[in-house]
Amino acid sequence: MSSKTISYANLHRFTRDAFLRVGMSEADSETGADVLATTDAWGVFTHGTKSLAGYLRRLKAGGLRAQGKARIIAGGGGWATVDGDSSLGMVASVFAMQTAIAKARQQGIAYVGVRNSCHFGAAGYYAWLAAREGLIGIAMANDIPSVAAPGSRGAITGSNPLAYAVPAGKRRPMLLDISTATVAGGKVYAAKARGEPIPGHWIIDANGKPTADPSGFPHVGALLPMAGHKGYGLSLLIETLSGILSGAAVTWGVRSWAHDDATLHTLHGAAFLAIDVKCIIPEEEFARKVETLIDEIHNSPRADGVDRLLVPGELEWERHDRAMKEGIPLPADVVENLKAAAELAGLDQPTLKG
Repeated sequence: MSSKTISYANLHRFTRDAFLRVGMSEADSETGADVLATTDAWGVFTHGTKSLAGYLRRLKAGGLRAQGKARIIAGGGGWATVDGDSSLGMVASVFAMQTAIAKARQQGIAYVGVRNSCHFGAAGYYAWLAAREGLIGIAMANDIPSVAAPGSRGAITGSNPLAYAVPAGKRRPMLLDISTATVAGGKVYAAKARGEPIPGHWIIDANGKPTADPSGFPHVGALLPMAGHKGYGLSLLIETLSGILSGAAVTWGVRSWAHDDATLHTLHGAAFLAIDVKCIIPEEEFARKVETLIDEIHNSPRADGVDRLLVPGELEWERHDRAMKEGIPLPADVVENLKAAAELAGLDQPTLKG
């Protein structure tokens, strides 16, 4: 099957309606749809509506609670712990970042940890929630181990994503969203589904050796950590902030949202930080300095054959703007998953164009 194009509005509406059909509230359905459709508009198709069918299965089975309500269970001036109540990961995460933003506006900086959550999609969305309101946002989460440590024969940590978003005055926020693995596991799954080989530096086999064959993942071998020991060390920091400090499950205590029993809660953890820049320096000064930084990068000498130098997020914002005008070009595997989601929710398939 070839790729298909869908308007943002239609994709958002379909996703919202699917969540409504499995018992989520209108407000929570809107939240989930906004996270997933925006992620697809950025062109991050591994973490957008491709996952919708999987979330619906878990919502129908009870491993995700359709009427779950994230709530603050402990806190102080610049911090809080949130129990996600096994609600959709996007719902608990938006609540947590909004809490961090509100506390940062009073304290300058705030940390909010989340326990009893689930897979939360693209970390960058939550960081962006802070940046669009003029704050620096940082988001991260832990996951069931799928990434090797240097020298291991199997998984030690999760792919543990990390994102930041920095408001940039008149420009779009700088936005980085990365896995601490060499590559997001979703990209390996996608290649596996298509029957395609992968680059030889993405995963290891059962003997701890690099392989281009994704067929055994995730049950055999593991992802390689980003930049070797550097990615491994960063992953442990994320495990500490999102798992240990929040009171969530850690490493093998976290269940796979995609592969484990859909009736069981996955117990993921997450962490969100917000920094209100105007509590530290004048907002206009901060914006001017970030704009100057971006200009310096854009105007720096380029290597032969390089048309332009970019800061994190520029490609995603360009894709987003194009998607809003021309529609979102969904890859074939996303289209297949939307068909599965339609069947699970009892909906007509969304309107797609070839």
